[in-house]
Amino acid sequence: MNLNFVIAQNNRIQTSENIGWYNYFGTIKLTDKIGVHTEYQWRRDNYITDWQQSLLRVGVNYQASNGILLRAGYGWIETFNYGDIPLNAYGKNFTEHRIFQMAQLTHNEGKVSFSHRFMLEQRFVGKYSSANVNREDSYPLLHRIRYMFRMQAPFVGSAIGDKTPYWAMYNEVFIGFGKNVNANVFDQNRLGILLGYQWNKNLRIEAGYLNQIVQFGRQINGQNVFQDNKGIILNVYFNAH
Repeated sequence: MNLNFVIAQNNRIQTSENIGWYNYFGTIKLTDKIGVHTEYQWRRDNYITDWQQSLLRVGVNYQASNGILLRAGYGWIETFNYGDIPLNAYGKNFTEHRIFQMAQLTHNEGKVSFSHRFMLEQRFVGKYSSANVNREDSYPLLHRIRYMFRMQAPFVGSAIGDKTPYWAMYNEVFIGFGKNVNANVFDQNRLGILLGYQWNKNLRIEAGYLNQIVQFGRQINGQNVFQDNKGIILNVYFNAH
């Protein structure tokens, strides 16, 4: 066990993990409006030593206008048995197959760029009927909506261009809904504070602080369970034109 701790309060149990997320995002532009999105996120517990999640996501982009990007695609997620209190009630790894639709709106106010990302997800999350089952035997459908607000600006100059250092901040909230939603209508919140560098229009990298608050879909002894994870994040973006 690491720095993890568990706090029992009146109606909640709180636990904490040290996480590290190491992510690649790639775009292959096919035409002026259509492109292919690729993404892999290597999410680790204890900063890097243990698995938290593996996330692979692919999609098709449609650039509706300069400030509107649409995307639809598929995600394959493996969630591992990590932390003092596992997400799965039986302490097992589980697979999720995800279909998603996204709309991202961007605009500039002076030197600051703003983006608003709305995402709708249909999640087929692996479930075990008992502790004696070795593989998931059902994949109930869960629905989730996400909204991310992000702002960024260069440290020098009036816009982020070639060989430009910049800062960025974002916050994203996740809300579950539908007949299969469990104890977590509020599902997650993520906060990131980042420093970045753009080499050119094809390559940029950013790193910084990440805080992830997760509410479990199950209760323990009638109490809601919250996981408050803090750690580091590293993002690499590559665009092929």
